[in-house]
Amino acid sequence: MNGTAESLDEARALASGFPCPDCDILICPPATLLSRMADIAAGTAIAVGAQDCHTNPSGAHTGDISAEMIADAGGTYVIAGHSERRADHGESDAEVRAKAMAVWSAGLAAIICVGETLQEREAGRTIEVVRGQLGGSVPDGATGQNTIIAYEPVWAIGTGKVPTLAEIAEVHEDIRGELTARLGAEAQEVRLLYGGSVKPSNAHEIFGVPNVDGALVGGASLKADDFGAIVAELERA
Repeated sequence: MNGTAESLDEARALASGFPCPDCDILICPPATLLSRMADIAAGTAIAVGAQDCHTNPSGAHTGDISAEMIADAGGTYVIAGHSERRADHGESDAEVRAKAMAVWSAGLAAIICVGETLQEREAGRTIEVVRGQLGGSVPDGATGQNTIIAYEPVWAIGTGKVPTLAEIAEVHEDIRGELTARLGAEAQEVRLLYGGSVKPSNAHEIFGVPNVDGALVGGASLKADDFGAIVAELERA
């Protein structure tokens, strides 16, 4: 929940100084900026998506936005099941799964988020929790074209705390294994993102971790200079 029309200048700056021609860059602004940001990104390698959607394509759901509306506004991706949605709005794995299916129905791709809390990490339940969320949130029929998985340890989001590289590697390897058991060879095409206090100073080493294909960036994406620096590290990795 950041950004007004003034923030569009950051998107323009990123589009004009594209830091990595071979990278896929996606910006998911608040819904009020979606169509205007899509106009800015048109003709560039930057894609635009939304932070959430409703499970239904339309109906009496005041205040909600459907995946079809997002597509109409120029979006091509939707984040589903971000930890803040799960915590603030009580979204269950079943609801996240339904949202992902709604995203697919609209012809868009879903970024499905999973991750453990600090209490779950300290209790040694990280793999158990992430496996449960993955199994409950990812619909059958996931492919590398319609689904991206983002691992975001809840305790690392916006805190400056980051898991060790070994801890990131362990979870991403397990996610890849769980997807392979369900999807077979297609699992290798599903991109796995790491999120949680990613910034220019640590991006390069995180991108070097096996099975980390990119990042889901929060606070550091609000400024074009910071976000562009992270993208540049992806090109170097």
